[in-house]
Amino acid sequence: MDKLKKFALMEKIVHELEDLKNSQTALIQKIAKIEVDNIELGDKRLEKDLPDMHQRVADNLDTIAAILDDFAQQTDEFSDKNNISALKEQEAINNA
Repeated sequence: MDKLKKFALMEKIVHELEDLKNSQTALIQKIAKIEVDNIELGDKRLEKDLPDMHQRVADNLDTIAAILDDFAQQTDEFSDKNNISALKEQEAINNA
């Protein structure tokens, strides 16, 4: 795989990890809203299961955030090491 294709794939993965992080954040917010609503309702099943769900999703979010930070840094380092901006410029010139 050439360097530009590899970098493009790395960028795509960074964006997908960002989307995944945002999705997990939205799940936490939805679970928290249900927990708050259930304070008034008092459903026993929700009281029992929601805190565990909340914790599992929060743990997943922490893992995703750590992977994203590491992979984004790896992507930036790859870009710097391989002078991706110059390669992109050269590719644009070649395709013109």
